[in-house]
Amino acid sequence: MAYLVNDPANFTDELIDGFVAAHPSLIRRVPGGVARVHDLSPTGLSSTSPPPVALVIGGGSGHYPAFGGLVGQGLADGAAMGNIFASPSAQQVYSVARAVSMGGGVLLSYGNYSGDVLNFDRAQERLRAEGIDCRTVAVTDDISSATADKSSSRRGIAGDLTVFKCAGAAAAGGADLDEVERVAREANGRTRTIGVAFSGCTLPGASEPLFTVPAGKVAVGMGIHGEPGIDEISMPSANELAAMLVERLWTERPSDVKLCTSNPDNAEAARMVVLVNGLGSVKTEELFVFYRAVAKILELRGVTIVEPEVGELVTSFEMAGLSLTFFWLTEELEYLWSQQAYAPAYRKRLAGSHGQSDPASEKTEEASRPIPAASAESRDSAILGAALLNTIAQTMDTNAEELGRLDAVAGDGDHGIGMQRGSHAAALEASRVTRLGAGLGSTLLAAGEAWADRAGGTSGALWGEILVTIGDHVGDEVRPTSIIFAEAVSAAAEAVSRYGGARLGDKTLLDTLIPFGKSLSRASTETLSVAEAWRASTEVARVAAEATATLSPSTGRARKHIGRSLGTPDPGAVSMSLIIEAVSEAFHLSEEHTSKSRESL
Repeated sequence: MAYLVNDPANFTDELIDGFVAAHPSLIRRVPGGVARVHDLSPTGLSSTSPPPVALVIGGGSGHYPAFGGLVGQGLADGAAMGNIFASPSAQQVYSVARAVSMGGGVLLSYGNYSGDVLNFDRAQERLRAEGIDCRTVAVTDDISSATADKSSSRRGIAGDLTVFKCAGAAAAGGADLDEVERVAREANGRTRTIGVAFSGCTLPGASEPLFTVPAGKVAVGMGIHGEPGIDEISMPSANELAAMLVERLWTERPSDVKLCTSNPDNAEAARMVVLVNGLGSVKTEELFVFYRAVAKILELRGVTIVEPEVGELVTSFEMAGLSLTFFWLTEELEYLWSQQAYAPAYRKRLAGSHGQSDPASEKTEEASRPIPAASAESRDSAILGAALLNTIAQTMDTNAEELGRLDAVAGDGDHGIGMQRGSHAAALEASRVTRLGAGLGSTLLAAGEAWADRAGGTSGALWGEILVTIGDHVGDEVRPTSIIFAEAVSAAAEAVSRYGGARLGDKTLLDTLIPFGKSLSRASTETLSVAEAWRASTEVARVAAEATATLSPSTGRARKHIGRSLGTPDPGAVSMSLIIEAVSEAFHLSEEHTSKSRESL
């Protein structure tokens, strides 16, 4: 929904005024919309050169950066901007076209919606009646809106960008109206898009969204105004959604795209622009996760991706959703796509000015740290340590949601996810180095560095410090006794306190780790195993973690929300307790297994 609204009836006019005020060197207000700020007699154009073609785009507002944001050098000369989700009137289109006409004719281009068709066609008739040569190319990239044999009836969505960009580059390069029109039609014919929605959008001033999507579902093929889709599926993962959308677009490839005879799923020498478009509420970080999956699939299919775009290109106010576009290139279209553009919402440098990296150099393998020599006892302990780290990762998987809930009370809610990422990275790295013969100390050192690197944030840094400190203390020479391990845990608590600046009672993981370490030290003797001493101290850790609910935080983000934090245990203290308990249980199972193995001999 819109939060910053005065009178909803004036919303479009006010947004255009603000848009122009924000970009005074690039665009100007004209009747019906906006126009590019430029010299209508471009530098370098001789008196005998043919006058330039003007590209006018447009549609309803609420789709920024379409359409006004795409007015600028190498793109459109003007944009007719209708009310939210409503076609501009014929008068608006005509007025903008008249304002930017430079004598070489006008190409009108827009998404293929009935209101737009009606009003742009009327404007075209009026321009032609006044002696201005005018052509129209409606964008029809949405494969979900009509079958392939009725492609001229399809809607125009994010594929608008490929058509506008290539037509604008052709016009900027001096092409005449025939050529600019041909380029636009060629680009449109080689562009395919499909979109999905997770939720609807609410127009400014409205109390209800235009449509809703059932919880846990995804609407496939939704239009950018909430037009019905072709399917409704259960919420997939990013990888699953990417695979599904790639497959649907792949079946709609142009007829001249050749498939490999040895592998019909792959294309021969295919080059493609990929657009991943956020519809309004899906964050760019999520779009990158989705694009990663798309790029991997296309690479396996032999496709070379050329200058992709990931971000908001054609939105639908605050709709939660995304679209995927394939723009199958020809040599000419690739050249035009790569040409420079400079508009408020879209900027591209000249082709060839990008720093081109050598793919081969990027694949050089990073030199790995040598694995120090270790005793057989330490290598055996390392194998158990790797198994315990795997147990920790599984424990974090089970409890991530609850840890996130606890963290959200007075923090940012990412503790569970961070602990998942860090523990899995540590477990993987521990498994890798133990296969190479690492001792326990080196294994914990490598695991700690992996945890800190992968998890990031405060908890990642602190858990990295814990594992590295314990690794330093136990070393690679002997099998650590309970006394050595107790000393290592106490040293880790001191390192965390020194590194993070917290103390006992500050409502952090130290409120679990310090009491546990003290209990471990009291329980440790020359005859008691690490597992036995650990098990004897587990209950202390659990009680200490629960007791943090009564504490007030004095460090970290939670200190700003003391009132909210009271009554809720600290998520770091809780995750520490969960890990201590999981390790205790794993020790117990390991001992049972060892005992049964001995009995069978």
